[in-house]
Parts: sequence; C-alpha cells; structure tokens
Amino acid sequence: MRRGVRDAAPILIGIAPFGLVAGAAAIDAGLTPLQAVGLSVVVFAGASQLAAIDLLGSNAELLVVLVTGLVINLRMVMYSASIAPHFRPLRTWWKSLCSYVLTDQAYALSIARYTDRDLDSTERRDYYLGVAVSLWVVWQCCTVLGIVVGARVPDSWGLEFAVPLVFLSLLVPAVTTRPKLVAAVVGGSVAVAGDVFGVPFNLGLIAGGLAGVVAGVIADERLATASRDTDDGGAH
Repeated sequence: MRRGVRDAAPILIGIAPFGLVAGAAAIDAGLTPLQAVGLSVVVFAGASQLAAIDLLGSNAELLVVLVTGLVINLRMVMYSASIAPHFRPLRTWWKSLCSYVLTDQAYALSIARYTDRDLDSTERRDYYLGVAVSLWVVWQCCTVLGIVVGARVPDSWGLEFAVPLVFLSLLVPAVTTRPKLVAAVVGGSVAVAGDVFGVPFNLGLIAGGLAGVVAGVIADERLATASRDTDDGGAH
C-alpha cells in the first residue's frame, strides 16, 4: 500500500488543479456546497464530473446529464473487465470498494505493477488501494477547497470558462494523429453547433461525441486503405 501511495504521488500533483476547478465550477453552475460535495463523492470521475457540471449549469435535462456521464465513463467497463481477474479471490465488499475508486490512473499503475511482479491477491489489492484511495482523498479535498474558493470568486472573473479550458488542456495533448484531429474537429464543431442552434434537451454534447467517434473511425479506415494501396503500388 505504501508503494501504491508513493507511485501515485506524481499524479496527485497533476489532478489537484482539476479538483479545484471541479469544485469552483460546481458553485458557478448554481449548485449548493452540499450538492457539489455530493456530486464529487458519488460520481468521482474527472471528465464526466466536469461535463455534468457544465450541463447542469446550462439547465440540461437530468436524463441528458446522466447519459453523458455514462457515455464518458464507458471506458471503465473495459478497465474493470481487464483488472477483474486479479481481484477474483477477494470478497465481494472488497471488489465493491475497488470498483468505486477505479480511475484511469489507478488502473494504469496497477496493471503495470501486476505485470512486473508476482504478487498475491492481498498484495495486489493493497497496492491498488494505495493508488486509488490516495487519488480519491486528494480529489475530494481539492474539490472542497475549490467549492470554498469558488463561492467567494466574483462573477467578473469569468469562472464559467474554467471547465472548457480544462477540457481543452486535456484535448490538445491527445491530438497526436490525423484521425484524432478529425475526430476532435468534427466532434467539437457538432457540439458547438448544437449549442448555437439550440438542440433540444442540450443533446449537442452527446451528438458531438458520437459524430467525433464516427468521423475518427472513418478517417482511420481511409488512411489505412490509402497506406495499403501505396504499399501495393510500391510492390508492383
């Protein structure tokens, strides 16, 4: 468990600002401090939490907020299916705790550790919880701090721009290939168009996400086809 906390330490520095933004943005979206803390504890997922806050601030339908959070967090299904064999001997309540604190970082660090070491089920559990619980504690503390700070920030500071800026900071480093660029441009354009033209129930974000995925897949397939045709031409 100590090794898990130590391995997670560099990541904790990176997630602290996002927790602050999530807390401050929740207050700016009109949530009470208690609601903001409840959202952070129940959801505990950076990207979907920020998206939910943004939609709540736009008076979106609750169903749209829930569906958006589920769509963004679908990757957790793959994470849990991948890491589940390592936790099979554990009791159900341990598995439930592990599933609640599952994050991208906890999964990545734990899978890497399990691959490199021959650990028993208790050691695997303790390492995972060392990473995951430390992330949870820092996220909640920073969220609460953001709530306290956000409640005192004047409207003139333009706090509503915090969430879009956070998403941009996550998006830009991730656009490393042409298909990803196509997905980002198409998805972002559709989402913005949905907001501009007033798509019912604030469904523009979901539509943008689906459009981005489809555009990225098509671009990837076309590039792969063009690459194969080039190779065949070279072979001839």
